[in-house]
Amino acid sequence: MKIILREDVPKLGKSGELLNVKDGFARNYLLPKKLAVIANASNIRQLEHDKAVIALHQYKVKNSAEALAGQLSNLNLQIARKVGEQGRLYGSVTSLDISDALAAKGFEIERRTIHLPEPIKMAGTFDIELRLHKDVHTQIKLEIVDEA
Repeated sequence: MKIILREDVPKLGKSGELLNVKDGFARNYLLPKKLAVIANASNIRQLEHDKAVIALHQYKVKNSAEALAGQLSNLNLQIARKVGEQGRLYGSVTSLDISDALAAKGFEIERRTIHLPEPIKMAGTFDIELRLHKDVHTQIKLEIVDEA
C-alpha cells in the first residue's frame, strides 16, 4: 500500500515521504495513529503544497536564527557563584543557569539549544556554543566570577 507519512516514524521515514508499506502495517498502525495517509491523487497534491509551505517556514526560522546569532555573537555573559579553594564552584553552572542569565539580558533561548557537554564546576571564562538552528551555530563568552 502506498502511503504518505505525516510525521517522522523511526526506522521507516521522515514526514512527507511517499512510501510503499505492507497493507496490515498501514491499516493497523500508521493510519489509526494518524502517522500516515493513503497516497491518492488529492493527498499527493496536498503533500506538494505542504512541502512548499514547510520550506517557506524553515526559511523564515533560519533567517530569524541567523539574526539572533548576530546579536548574540558579541555578548559577554557573567554569572556570579560562590567559589571555593582553587577556583572550584560550590555546585555547578548548567545550561538552565545560562538560559536564565540570557533571559535576564532579554534573550529567550531554550536550554536545549545551549550545548554544554558537562556542567561547569570551575570559575573562569568559557566559550559556550548555542545551536539555534540545525545550520546556525554561534558562541558566547561566559565568565563565572566569585559573588563575594
